[in-house]
Amino acid sequence: MANHKSVLKRIRQSEKRTSVNKNRISRIKTFIKKFISSLGSGNSEDAFSKVQSEIQRGVSKGVLHRNTASRKVSRLSKMLKSAK
Repeated sequence: MANHKSVLKRIRQSEKRTSVNKNRISRIKTFIKKFISSLGSGNSEDAFSKVQSEIQRGVSKGVLHRNTASRKVSRLSKMLKSAK
């Protein structure tokens, strides 16, 4: 274990950030699952807009890379078009 105060603080900070980022990623995955389950019903476009904004929020928070987010949104929109 480190003895420097700054290193101990960095360890505490990284533990907090890890838990916050895990929650953000989990939230994005939950929105994706809700969208996929809503494809048969009529409110799939509303679910798509919610999942798209949540993915973009993950990009702005630094959890997802923007190309990854773009790929996910593209695939979800393709699923939406094929479900219509």
